[in-house]
Order: sequence, then structure tokens, then C-alpha cells
Amino acid sequence: MDLGLSSCRALVTGASRGIGLGIADALAAEGADVALLARGAEGLAAAARQVGRHRGRVVTRKVDVTDHAALAAAVDSVADELGGLDRLVANAGGTVGGNLLDSNPADFTATFELNAGHAAALVSAGYPHLVRAGGGAIVFVTSVTGSRVAPRTTYAVAKAAEIHLARVLADELAGDRIRVNAVSPGSILFPGGGWDSLRLGDPEAFEQFESGEFPWGRLGTVEEVADVVAFLLSERASWVTGSDVVVDGGQHRASARRFGAP
Repeated sequence: MDLGLSSCRALVTGASRGIGLGIADALAAEGADVALLARGAEGLAAAARQVGRHRGRVVTRKVDVTDHAALAAAVDSVADELGGLDRLVANAGGTVGGNLLDSNPADFTATFELNAGHAAALVSAGYPHLVRAGGGAIVFVTSVTGSRVAPRTTYAVAKAAEIHLARVLADELAGDRIRVNAVSPGSILFPGGGWDSLRLGDPEAFEQFESGEFPWGRLGTVEEVADVVAFLLSERASWVTGSDVVVDGGQHRASARRFGAP
């Protein structure tokens, strides 16, 4: 299926590895020009080489997405270089602290800022460019832990906020012909990711999680998430907005972690 993304100009945060890189690669494969934002110059260079094999335009910017002024400057800069923007993907995220009893209030604030805060700042910075383009589409990459009870309370609460932000912005920006959706991956296995670390560091715990919590007997792949994001960014999904699309293969528990476990 041709998604009709060949004339699009997309920006992806957290794009140097994992799901973000997979999304950028999928968009470039569909013919989109892509801006890659991440914190590490070396990772960005490698990502640009991978995404660039599709022969579209690829630009990179090294930026900390929690620095709103720097993020806004990067958005304006890549929009100028690409001749505009009409697709945004807020993928960067992570956690500071863990559960309530082993975290402090600053951990909650920092985790919120990295996830929902960065997504809001990206939309704020990108909005004028999408309006000038006549509309567009936005996807927040969230997590199933944002809608299910799971350990790492700071992360779960921040992702819940990000999911709701997508729903609210879908209404707020509809008049500008901008669609906004969330994509909530389950546990995704990729080199260097958290689940890969568990697989290598504690094979027995990984095998129990994989065999017991996934109807298909495996974790998801980056490509399976990226394909859903690419679809949602395309006009093939023109009547999908304000949704939280779960991509988890029917996963049971949202995490291998358990409250109260040592």
C-alpha cells in the first residue's frame, strides 16, 4: 500500500536508535524527507546513514528535548532546511526514578518533562509550520504502561499524561486540519534496549516473561511499531485522531517488573 508520504517532511525526536530510528527509517522508505533529533552526535550520524539509504533528504540536529528553547530552535532550523514540516513524532522519553516510595518529587517532575512536557513543547514549536503546510499529523509514542497499572510509577504517570495530551490536542488542533494520535507500544525488543539488557543479563527471567505474557510467544519489533506510526501519519488514516493505538501483540502484564519485588 502506498501511504502517500512521498511529499511529506517529518521530524522525529529520539531518532538515533530503537523505535525512533525505526520510525524515521519507515517514513524515509515511504519517500518522506526526515529530520532526526537526538542527544548524541555519533548516534545521529549512524542513524542518518541508515535512513539516508532510501535517498530522501535527511537532516539531523543534536538537542536535549527538555531544553524547550533549544528544541524550538532545532524545529525552526530543520523546517527551514526542509522547506517546511507537516509531520511530527514525539518519540523521545524515559524515566527518572522508579516507584513512589523510591523516588522524590523531582523525579516525577523530570520524568513528566521528558515525556509529556517534551511532546507539548514539540507541538508548540512545530504548530506554525504545520499550519503553513495546510495541516498535518502528529504521533506521540507512549507506552501501554500509560493505561495499565505497572511498576515504575514515575514513567507510568508521565505516559498517561502524554496519552491524554494527544486526545486533548486532537480536539484543539482539529480546526487547523492537524490530527494527533498516541501509539502505545508494549515490550519491544531491539539491540541495546531495556528488554535486550534483561535478555542478556537474566535469561531465565526474560524467558519467563516472554513465554508467559505474550500470546505469540515473543516480544514486538521496532518495525511493527514503526509501520503503525507511518500509517497514522498518512492520509490513509485521515479519519483517525484522538486515538491511543496499542501495539503490544496482546501482551498480558505490561512489565516484567512487579511491585514489592526485591
